[in-house]
Amino acid sequence: MDRDKTEPESSHHRNGVVYSEVRRPCRLMLLVNPNSGRGQAMSLFATHVQRMLTEAAIPHTLVITEHQNHARELVREADLSQWDALVILSGDGLLFEVVNGLMEREDWEEAIQTPLGILPGGSGNALAASVNHYSGAPALLGEELLVSCGFLLCKGLLCPLDLVSVHLSSGQRLFSFLSLAWGFVADVDIESERYRQAGAARFLLGTLVRLASLRVYRGRLAFLPAHQDGRTGEKEGESTRVAPASSPALSSSSSSPVSSPPVTSPPDSPNSSFCSSMSCGPTECSSTLRDSSISQDTHGELGSENFVHNNHTTEPPDNSTLHNASNNAIKLLQAAAQSPPLAKGPPDALLPPLEEPVPASWTQVQEEGFILVLAMYQSHLAEDLMAAPEARSQDGCIHLYYVLEGVSRAALLRLFLAMEKGGHMACGCPQLVYRQVRALRLEPLTPQGVITVDGEQVGCGAVQAQIHGGLARLVTG
Repeated sequence: MDRDKTEPESSHHRNGVVYSEVRRPCRLMLLVNPNSGRGQAMSLFATHVQRMLTEAAIPHTLVITEHQNHARELVREADLSQWDALVILSGDGLLFEVVNGLMEREDWEEAIQTPLGILPGGSGNALAASVNHYSGAPALLGEELLVSCGFLLCKGLLCPLDLVSVHLSSGQRLFSFLSLAWGFVADVDIESERYRQAGAARFLLGTLVRLASLRVYRGRLAFLPAHQDGRTGEKEGESTRVAPASSPALSSSSSSPVSSPPVTSPPDSPNSSFCSSMSCGPTECSSTLRDSSISQDTHGELGSENFVHNNHTTEPPDNSTLHNASNNAIKLLQAAAQSPPLAKGPPDALLPPLEEPVPASWTQVQEEGFILVLAMYQSHLAEDLMAAPEARSQDGCIHLYYVLEGVSRAALLRLFLAMEKGGHMACGCPQLVYRQVRALRLEPLTPQGVITVDGEQVGCGAVQAQIHGGLARLVTG
């Protein structure tokens, strides 16, 4: 059934942001990584998510990923017209796959406007914690966070989501929704994988281990400030680097406090809410997919033979297709490993080629000894780490933090403990620097350490990034 483009939409305003309101019912593709976190994603679906979606009468198809980059391959080839939203029940890594799969499509401009939803099922769950924070709800952990995000999903309001275009020295281009990290934070993220069964506590364990053998990482850092007063070509040094602990951080090119840029919402589009007008089937509205293709009914309803009943699912018919009387199927790619195609996406007008110097309008950090470099574009780095309390999903800023060499282990531990509630800037640590930027470049000079993008390890070479405001859409509340 064609989507009804004429149905009127209502909107909500909060903190200057216009949220589109859901039109009921909607069709969700719910992607689950059964191995994320402690391996409890399917149990969380059965005990919480399935019941909530059924009670909200939201038709959904459950897709269980079977290998790394499965979700990336799937959304790269899927007929997205069958879905009103793509929802991830996993950690942040699965959403990273989905975002980059969408940006590798020929129709990336339309595809990336498919609303994205997140339900925490991993060990980090940074975006889910950020969404919960943006809604004004109190900080939550574990299954309480899942329930909160489930209600927000059923409420179904949409807001813009900034994406950051990341260029690696290999020539690969990635799109990031959460963070770029080098040094201490990235090492903890990767090294703590061995403690995955500890859930969110893995990061605390990893932090303590890395503190015991604290490293200094040598490299060069430059950035384009988000707020400029006309001065160019500054070198950031001892006299300008430290933001006062009792006030907002100062921009490197201004003596006045940084204020968030004005938040604007993109103009309404025909697909500005994630639910289109369509007829809904019976109250049982879930199907499960593990095989090579699925299809939608010509009336947009899921055939009852594909419903999940009492936590068990009917087997797919022959030829590995969940039939609903239509030849309009989504093709799932097989597990054969392939090199992903180059990402498409908008031009990065602020970034010169990596082999060329940065423009004169950029600020270059004079120091070359770092403990960590962390670029954030959401508020949370993990469920219990509010790394960028000023960040919002559509503020158009990269929130750049870096810690210079010379910090003591005790001071660094205090920073991370204060980060639980976003209070690290009040610790008065002179080696901690915070800047709001639009673009950055990082050039490691030593082989120590790793670089991560949204928690996923990438090659440790020169990297640069630029933010694109409101490029995607996020289901929030």
